[in-house]
Amino acid sequence: MALSFDIHTDQTLKQKIINLNWGLMALITLIAVIGFVALYSAAAGNLEPWASKQMIRFGVFLVMMIAIALIDIRFWYKISYPLFGIGFVLLVIVEFMGQIGMGAQRWINLGFIQIQPSELMKVAMVMALARYFHSARLDDMRRLSFLLLPALMVLLPVGLVLLQPNLGTATIMVVNGATLLFIAGAPIWLYLLGGAALVALVPLVWHFYMHDYQKQRVLTFLDPESDPLGAGYHITQSKIALGSGGFDGRGFLQGTQSKLNFLPEKQTDFIFTLWAEEWGLLGGAFLLLLFGLVFVYCAWIAFRCRHAYGRFLVFGLMVNFSLYMFINVAMVMGLIPVVGIPLPLVSYGGTAMMACMIGFGLIMSASVHRDSRLAKF
Repeated sequence: MALSFDIHTDQTLKQKIINLNWGLMALITLIAVIGFVALYSAAAGNLEPWASKQMIRFGVFLVMMIAIALIDIRFWYKISYPLFGIGFVLLVIVEFMGQIGMGAQRWINLGFIQIQPSELMKVAMVMALARYFHSARLDDMRRLSFLLLPALMVLLPVGLVLLQPNLGTATIMVVNGATLLFIAGAPIWLYLLGGAALVALVPLVWHFYMHDYQKQRVLTFLDPESDPLGAGYHITQSKIALGSGGFDGRGFLQGTQSKLNFLPEKQTDFIFTLWAEEWGLLGGAFLLLLFGLVFVYCAWIAFRCRHAYGRFLVFGLMVNFSLYMFINVAMVMGLIPVVGIPLPLVSYGGTAMMACMIGFGLIMSASVHRDSRLAKF
């Protein structure tokens, strides 16, 4: 069926630029600047090898984010399913041609850049689910036949991500999909049934799926002091660095754990620890406050959208972003097992930042075009 739209909501380019979320853009930029400062410190006061590349990437992706925001939301609505299909194909390609690194096969090497399809798939999955639920009625959400397709949209890519293996990203995708189902009105009994099935699968996952290093991460989380110089080294050093920062920190470029290379992966997974050691509880709380303001801003955008597609899209991308932040911070504090999840906009990395900025571009597009009317189908 052809899609029909209310043409009276069209805006000029000048109007779209005026309606851009400049406050959200300022928050995103401020968080990214904190990342630049932390990466500069991680390299002992040098722009190379991390800070300069990260700044260039952010500049390029910032332009891309603005371009995405200015494109009509109806275009993103139309191509949501095709983008999901492309993302799924890329995940399949990873299984046969993927670049292996850190014991996992997650990247596709294009020569000039390495991309991690699972990062892009998280955005494409939210777009596809948002389009599907855009036309859903409450009665539809009570029919298993209607819920089968969105369940497959989540479980099929999750299965491919688990094969890489990438348990952290797969977990985020499952939680994100379940959250969108809940917002759309899925019955509670479905979650109770899913929770029971998940508990029943835990022993099977432990014995037949999880690799030895993944099992060791869980055991280390339960008792990190059992092997402080081996498996528990990372989290032990992270806790020492967090504690040494105190209330107001050791000072810029004065962190001992990072400068003496006790802190592992200080430019990626443990960058929040580096920041908190130098800037203390105040600096860590300030960064978390900025993240919190981003979430509030995104929720405000979602509630202002007149179309269901925009609301689902914004909520889904907001949940994805918040899960990244929560998991990374909880991990470095020892509250959950160590997983390879970066801190959004702060940790060093190309594909993760690109996926994040694409997501914010889509959120802004939903805001700029919040009064567009998308037909049900």
